[in-house]
Amino acid sequence: MNTEVTRSPYEQLGGEAGVRRLVQRFYALMDELPEAYAVRQLHPESLSGSQTSLFEFLSGWLGGPSLYIARKGHPRLRMRHAPYAVGPVVRDEWMLCMTQALTEQVADPAFRTRLIDTFSQMASHLINTDGSHTCAV
Repeated sequence: MNTEVTRSPYEQLGGEAGVRRLVQRFYALMDELPEAYAVRQLHPESLSGSQTSLFEFLSGWLGGPSLYIARKGHPRLRMRHAPYAVGPVVRDEWMLCMTQALTEQVADPAFRTRLIDTFSQMASHLINTDGSHTCAV
């Protein structure tokens, strides 16, 4: 029996420690990569609150404890991102950081590809502008 099939993505990533590493690396890349400038500008100077929110969201979304829902209720991702101009460039920059973080952390190519595809669908779902207008945050 293939135990990978019965394990949640949360468990496959290494549980709490693995998801924390992923989130920390994701935000470190957002700070480090000049190619992530637009998406970084949508975040506060300190990324600690963003890290906490993403970790809590991903915990439940990936099949672990529903920390985000316990603290803030249903994620309602589109509603929560509505105040921010999320266009294709921001989506692509977010995905650049997440793809790199996943590439560094997830050794299994099939699992990594599934995660990247799923994150890409979620990121595309959050697009709320074509990017031709700017929005001060």
